[in-house]
Amino acid sequence: MMAGIGGKDTKPEMAIRRALHARGFRFRLHVSSLPGRPDIVLPRHRAVILVHGCFWHRHPGCRYATTPATRPEFWLEKFRQNVKRDQRTLSELSTLGWRVATIWECDIRKDDGVFSNLVEWLHSKRETFG
Repeated sequence: MMAGIGGKDTKPEMAIRRALHARGFRFRLHVSSLPGRPDIVLPRHRAVILVHGCFWHRHPGCRYATTPATRPEFWLEKFRQNVKRDQRTLSELSTLGWRVATIWECDIRKDDGVFSNLVEWLHSKRETFG
């Protein structure tokens, strides 16, 4: 069942894309020439947006970051590798001069101003989001 879960065009990613487009931002998707193939790339703002699912990317303290009861050793190792890859991708993007925003799935679900904060960050010259 888990193998059928796609990594592109997820509901959280689509919500961010719709919100950005409605506010006049234009972007590219899943640019393979950048480390980690970021979900959304805004070349004009030299910024990338990584939309992370809380389960797969282990959002600290999030109720959605659960571990399956079946084969927990396998899952814990998989999650550890995902987090390690995320850290490496973030470091490589920063080294290349890209500003990086990581948006968590639960923040989009709550809709606690994540869209307005993201737009504000894009217009600013701050390196990090949040």
